[in-house]
Amino acid sequence: MPSRYEDWLRQAQRDSTHAQHALEDGDYDWACFAAQQAAEKAVKALFRFLAADAWGHSVSLLLGRLPELYRPSAAVIDGAKELDKHYIPSRYPNSFDEGAPLDYYTKDEAIRSISHARAIITFCEGHIRQPKTDPHSPEEIDPGMGPETPGA
Repeated sequence: MPSRYEDWLRQAQRDSTHAQHALEDGDYDWACFAAQQAAEKAVKALFRFLAADAWGHSVSLLLGRLPELYRPSAAVIDGAKELDKHYIPSRYPNSFDEGAPLDYYTKDEAIRSISHARAIITFCEGHIRQPKTDPHSPEEIDPGMGPETPGA
């Protein structure tokens, strides 16, 4: 089966563009969610490039499970942690005592989220375009990773 990392990376870039459009439209909740999705897909692209599957939606945990040679700086991880907070609350009204996500998300949050997502995409793309070691060395991947599920 061929590697699909390019497809995941392309979709990450598309989600980043969608986040920018949502920001421009004032849909800050969706801008934050699309940014989270862009970052998640970029990290999953890097895992697929490394011939490994990635399971889950936490961008910071996924980044932390990369082989040491491929792990990002603390600043990138901190940005990922901020994005992780947008996976559910940006979409569901029951994340708040009252009101809907559209009542809580701000332009500044959307701008920061898009910036974090772009930094993660750039980080992952940089490793894909300039690998540091044999990208198909499975012993470097965290053995705790489960199988990828469709749509995950």
